[in-house]
Amino acid sequence: MPPAKNQPPPAAAAEPLYPAIEGFIEKATADDIAALFDPLKDGLSGLKGPKAEQAKKVGKAIEKTQELLSHLLQVREKLEAQRKGKGAR
Repeated sequence: MPPAKNQPPPAAAAEPLYPAIEGFIEKATADDIAALFDPLKDGLSGLKGPKAEQAKKVGKAIEKTQELLSHLLQVREKLEAQRKGKGAR
């Protein structure tokens, strides 16, 4: 099916879709990430009964999110080190 003639153009890719998250990632440290997620994990660990099973799933999702953010921080640090290395030449 051909695209409609009156459709607006797609949004520019350079615009951040989630500016608050991008801003956090650009400045965050490992301690900031821990401070963000530790209270959530503590709250989940206190759940009992039928919600405990859901809390386990959410806890696993939080752990995965922490791993991914930590990986992003490592990549950011590596890129910054490379940028500094090129600037020293």
